[in-house]
Amino acid sequence: MSKLKVGIIREEKVPHDKRVPFTPEQCAMIVKDYPDVELIIQPSDWRAFKNKEYEEVGITLKEDVSDCDILMGIKEVPKEKLIDGKTYVFFSHTIKQQPHNKMLLKTILQKNIRLVDYECLVDPNGNRVIGFGRFAGIVGAYNGLMAYGKKYHLFDLQPAHLSHDKKEIFSFLDNAHLPNIKIIVTGGGRVANGACETMGAMNIRKVTPYEFLNYSFREAVYVQLHSEDYYVAKDNSPFSAYDFHHNPENYRCTFSDSGTFASVCDMLIHCTYWDPSADILFTKKRMRDPDFRISVIADVTCDLNGSVPSTIQPSTIEDKFYGYDPMTENVVDAFEKSAITVMAIDNLPCELPRDASDGFGKHLFERVIPSLFTDDKDGLIQRASITENGKLTGRFEYLRDYVS
Repeated sequence: MSKLKVGIIREEKVPHDKRVPFTPEQCAMIVKDYPDVELIIQPSDWRAFKNKEYEEVGITLKEDVSDCDILMGIKEVPKEKLIDGKTYVFFSHTIKQQPHNKMLLKTILQKNIRLVDYECLVDPNGNRVIGFGRFAGIVGAYNGLMAYGKKYHLFDLQPAHLSHDKKEIFSFLDNAHLPNIKIIVTGGGRVANGACETMGAMNIRKVTPYEFLNYSFREAVYVQLHSEDYYVAKDNSPFSAYDFHHNPENYRCTFSDSGTFASVCDMLIHCTYWDPSADILFTKKRMRDPDFRISVIADVTCDLNGSVPSTIQPSTIEDKFYGYDPMTENVVDAFEKSAITVMAIDNLPCELPRDASDGFGKHLFERVIPSLFTDDKDGLIQRASITENGKLTGRFEYLRDYVS
């Protein structure tokens, strides 16, 4: 019986992503645990892990991966690099009908490729089983603290992308000291919990929503808000998480009501998913009110023109911050006195590629590889397959008009 050949492909999309599906150590674990799998690494000059690190654990480096059965990467594969008839696993960014990737999906169909999208790997209840969310939250919160330190000349943190790993950036927080400000982290998933991890690394005290709204403190504090903390049913019925997630248009956001969170918060770290049918956190008009206190926003979600109206453009890893002038509604200098400082980077995990790859690879190894390499008995891979045999699969038939 011939071995299943699996290739880890080089990230060709520009700018190049430094992350990988598996670290060298994880590749060695695959070879050990799956003797019927042959693993090949396509050489790369820009990965966070060097070619030599893979060779040192006995993994074969090979430029030509055309004989592989499964090809795994992170970001979209340029359409001219796609190989006919293969199974590809990567983030395709097509399921929301993104215009810039329409030709990519059309080419995948034309080349008879089975596309398995990481974003679509869900359990039978529709819960995602894998992602980089934790590190988006960790880095997003760190960048928010960096912005606050710069804005008020308190401290100057080294950028995460110039650091070796999470341990190093957390060590910088030991010498960063905040006044008695109030910080909000929104959300309850991986992203928000990653942000809370950064808050913990700086020893910032966590308080309840009631304490946050009603008490004064002699130290910096933060609160983690969930949807029920700032959404209420329009018909005054009790909040229902199930109903809110299925019918968000039936709820009103109270985040910016006078005397509530927007009036007492100094820094917002926004980590929660937003449905376009739901109320936004606050309006541009509300941001002009004298009692709107938020001066730094780390929008980890980076939804352009979404729930945070000051996120009118993305920022970048190299140029992390910009200013939003609420009076003119224009982008200005990041630290202009009258401006709200905004961080809205859409690829935050890339700032800590070694740590992010390690965390992603662990979940991939434990939750996905058994189904991908052996028997997909629970249907995990099938649910995540957007295309197969030159056609859209049933779950993704709604993309037909998008690619036709």
